[in-house]
Amino acid sequence: MRIVVIGAGPTGLGAAYRLQELGFSDWDLYEASDHIGGLAASHTDRQGFTYDIGGHVLFSHYPYFDDLVDRMLGDRFVQMRRESWIRTGGRYVPYPYQSNIRYLSNDDIVACIMGLIKAQRSSDPAQAGNFAEWIDAQFGEGIAQKFMIPYNVKVWAHPLKMMSKQWIAERVALVDIEHILRNVLKEQDDVQWGPNSTFKFPLRGGTGGLFEGFKPYVESHLHLNSRVTAIDPSRKVVEFANGSHTNYDVLISSMPINLLVDSLETCPVSVRTAAQRLCWSSGLFVGVGISRPCPSDKCWLYFPDAEVPFYRVTYLSNYSPYIAPDDKHFLLLTETSYSPYRPQDRGTIVSRTIDGLIATGILDRADRSRIVATDLTDIKYSYPIPTVDRDAALADVQPYLMENAIYSRGRFGAWLYEIGNMDHSVMQGVEVVNRVLCGEEESTWFCRAGGAVLAGAR
Repeated sequence: MRIVVIGAGPTGLGAAYRLQELGFSDWDLYEASDHIGGLAASHTDRQGFTYDIGGHVLFSHYPYFDDLVDRMLGDRFVQMRRESWIRTGGRYVPYPYQSNIRYLSNDDIVACIMGLIKAQRSSDPAQAGNFAEWIDAQFGEGIAQKFMIPYNVKVWAHPLKMMSKQWIAERVALVDIEHILRNVLKEQDDVQWGPNSTFKFPLRGGTGGLFEGFKPYVESHLHLNSRVTAIDPSRKVVEFANGSHTNYDVLISSMPINLLVDSLETCPVSVRTAAQRLCWSSGLFVGVGISRPCPSDKCWLYFPDAEVPFYRVTYLSNYSPYIAPDDKHFLLLTETSYSPYRPQDRGTIVSRTIDGLIATGILDRADRSRIVATDLTDIKYSYPIPTVDRDAALADVQPYLMENAIYSRGRFGAWLYEIGNMDHSVMQGVEVVNRVLCGEEESTWFCRAGGAVLAGAR
């Protein structure tokens, strides 16, 4: 058996690492770019600032991934406790917003509480037909209008009525009236919710520092600058833009599944049509390096207000002393989503970001002259959107691929946001290798059809 892995991001590297760990030799890893890491890669500029592609942090649901991180980083990491806030209407509210409304004005507190009471008396979130309806039913008008709707519109860059509620799980903190009233009346914070309340971060190299550690294990099988142009599932051949090609018996792909289907030389029309129904958002990631010590110990901030383009700002240099050139500089990283539903002007995003940082008080006006570095990364595939018909589309695509010995996994390979974290992505690569070589059932990846999980998937 020959196994070919497409994409050297977290999923592809997880698969490649597992192949060599099992002592399997007939495999190769192909990557379109000139570096490994995918969306978890990092880069350093001439001034010594290290930029990530978004605000990544390391936390895990898996002992295997924990052991892998320990092996790759050793003691070269920073352990952090999350310091996360929402900046809205000139106020700071601890994350999660819905648990800490006591920081709002009295009028807004009353609106949030009354909305929640009304929703819990008259609405059933289980009956909601989409994400927008679920927000209203779960939180009520106050929390929905003041935070949940405006923030999620900025993050997803899609109408929330297009989105399902299936992905929510541990991604959204749920509250009830008793929970909120206790926090308001006792003036107590509730900030430890979620799996990333504590997290690790590589000491050097940004998030990409973790995945650079994979190189010694995979580099003898690694082929960079190898962009896939065509796949023939009948002959089991992959062709690349550099003119090379390779055969396979099993293909593990982490490229976006819609692009994977597009590359197939033969494919049923129904499969192509289903893949074309999948939606995604793109991202503009702006780094701003400032020549003064960092004024805050925060990790990141969320921004629901429409006046600023970004939805999140990360104090990236707070994660490691090696992110900025020295302690006399600090680095901010902002994230702005865009799509045909919510376009952004790439040419002005850096200047608009800086204006927004000053308008919200994250930077002082005097900091404009202290900016010594800016960086813009434009990522076409940033978030796989969990649309209401996503599961049906994947149920048409994935079985056909697997029938042809093609396993599409990872953030965009599986197109499942709910299992799109770094730990999920690495483990999808590991588990699909275990499936192919050891006959084990995958526990992370799934494929849902009509509410049921397809045979052979979880």
